[in-house]
Amino acid sequence: MDYRKITVAGSGVLGSQIAYQTAFKGFEVTVYDINDEALEKAKNRMTKLKANYKTDLGATDAEVNGAFDRLTFNSDLAQAVADADLVIEAIPEVVDIKSAFYKELGELAPDKTVFATNSSTLLPSQFAEATGRPEKFLALHFANTIWINNTAEIMKHSGTDEKVFNDLIDFSKAIGMVALPLHKEQPGYILNSLLVPFLEAAELLLVKEVADVQTVDKTWQIATGAPLGPFAILDVVGINTAHNIVQAKAAATGNPDFEKLANLLKTEYIDQGKLGRSTGEGFYKYPNPAFLDPEFLKN
Repeated sequence: MDYRKITVAGSGVLGSQIAYQTAFKGFEVTVYDINDEALEKAKNRMTKLKANYKTDLGATDAEVNGAFDRLTFNSDLAQAVADADLVIEAIPEVVDIKSAFYKELGELAPDKTVFATNSSTLLPSQFAEATGRPEKFLALHFANTIWINNTAEIMKHSGTDEKVFNDLIDFSKAIGMVALPLHKEQPGYILNSLLVPFLEAAELLLVKEVADVQTVDKTWQIATGAPLGPFAILDVVGINTAHNIVQAKAAATGNPDFEKLANLLKTEYIDQGKLGRSTGEGFYKYPNPAFLDPEFLKN
């Protein structure tokens, strides 16, 4: 594996984490997004990550500032990928958006460039042909709070070159991840094959008016000893991401419960700017959510 220059396409919550973690481990990283406004938000996110790295990892000022210095930001895709060895895509979980992006990326990136999608639920084979280089395309999926929850699921499709697959395993280790290779395509990989149905079940309890957010979370935490309930986890994942997944499920199944849930997430949360922890409010209000109250699990 001789990757040196990495481009992260998409500077949302997880894209920003991927970029900063990669730079923290010594790589030169270009962050791409569709406009300068999005990139300014990413810079603010990554500036705030410095404190997390110092608190959680014991990083020094020199280390966190050095990581930031290895980042560049660009809203011109051609410039952002001009010399990239690897492009990690972390754009919205919408098939049409990803397909259009890969078609453009395949035309602009050098022949040497490997493409990896961080898609949470979609398969690399869905986009392999759009890339124009299916042998150099695969999935590389990270969990949120990447510097602590340091999993990297590497999933190939049937046309992925074996060397590319092995190089991504080595790259994942080089940026401080525990590399978890998947040898067959699986929607949701390992993590989301377990997590998405769990979160979906909680959301359906809400939309069917079986129980409210706090009652669902409280039940799960008390009964299992888990530190977070499903709605607290959804605030970490981000309600935009949850909405995209539910909307795709509604379109695929025609199930009215999923349609109702997609509408609920859109009107009651997204349209109100309640996107989760990243905006200070989602199902809970931050920085002092109800589930951190010592009395939360007692009443």
